[in-house]
Amino acid sequence: MNFNKLFLVLFISILSNVVFAQKDGYWDKERAFKKEVVVSARERIVIKTDDLPVGTTEVVFRITLLDENQQMASSLVSVLKAIPDPSGISQGSAGAVLLLSKISGDDKCKYAIFSNADLAAQYKKNGTTEKACLEQEEAVSKDAKRLSIDKSLCLSSSSTTMWFGFESKNWIMNQKIVLEVVPWVNSRLSSGWTLENRKFIINQCKTSDLAKKIINSDDFCVCILNKMQKEYKFQEFEKLLAVEKSKAYKDFGNVCYNEIGTSSETNLDLRNQARDLAKQGKYGEAINKLSVVVVNGKANATDFNNLGYAYLMTKQYAKAIKSLKSGEKQDDSELLIQMNLAHAYLMDNDFKSAKTIYKKYQSQNVTDSISWTQKVKQDFEIFKKAGLPSGDFDRVLRLLED
Repeated sequence: MNFNKLFLVLFISILSNVVFAQKDGYWDKERAFKKEVVVSARERIVIKTDDLPVGTTEVVFRITLLDENQQMASSLVSVLKAIPDPSGISQGSAGAVLLLSKISGDDKCKYAIFSNADLAAQYKKNGTTEKACLEQEEAVSKDAKRLSIDKSLCLSSSSTTMWFGFESKNWIMNQKIVLEVVPWVNSRLSSGWTLENRKFIINQCKTSDLAKKIINSDDFCVCILNKMQKEYKFQEFEKLLAVEKSKAYKDFGNVCYNEIGTSSETNLDLRNQARDLAKQGKYGEAINKLSVVVVNGKANATDFNNLGYAYLMTKQYAKAIKSLKSGEKQDDSELLIQMNLAHAYLMDNDFKSAKTIYKKYQSQNVTDSISWTQKVKQDFEIFKKAGLPSGDFDRVLRLLED
């Protein structure tokens, strides 16, 4: 490979690294912090930075001491334009040299950084640096460092501010100190969807009625979270009104429910759960499970029959009739549906409609071994024990004996 080709390959490789690095984040020059202060001789001062933007994972700071009337040759923001990502600062001396001011005064100072206001206040009062997250013990006329959230206690997801403490080493004259802080913002984290915030949304989702009806509620809630992250920054979502948040949950929930909650496996699990609940006499809970199958649009004649029976056992006769009629439309030959429909009419004080059905099928078997009349008698015994209205039971039984 000749020199030109080698140079081209290297150039493309470097360019690619820069492009990919820039996609991960950016130097937030709009929220860069810069402050110039004059420190009196032998004085200690504290400078509080502005709040760091959401998603800050690294910062670069530069400290420069200037003689009277000196001006900065270039700002830290302009220097960082030549370095596409924070790692470039650590990959050699070139990046660090760039960060240092081209000029500085003869004065020197010591400094320390604190992660909260109380520690900074103690430093200003008595010079205590034991709990500083970073300390420069040797006096310097200029300095520059990079801090990252995974290696420095000065940065954390719960702290968005830093306090810089300076101690003048000039015992006679004032000092002019320039502090510059530029944050590196991770593009993904800048949305505010931290681990804690994502957990908060998922836990809140799991308490919803819709999530409780779904077997794989984890997948359902993760689906809602993903859609929220695409639609909002967390800060934006937090600012929504309560009714707006509720609507967002509902809208995303409906979409995710259609994507996740309607699988054949889910419906089978719901049916099994409803069956077990009904055996335990928990008909209200069984109704909730079967209702989901109906909403999914996957209910068959058996589902409508079981739902109608559960409504019957909870004295919701109108709903029982409606459900059983839906089952009848799917299979009008299923005698269990016809019998439960007759029961529902009877308990809803519509003896005429009930009588028509009871008489119509009295000569048939409900199953291969149980006759229509036997099944009616069995059901009536169950209804009596459940406390359902039984005033017309004997009247129906006499009707079937004719």
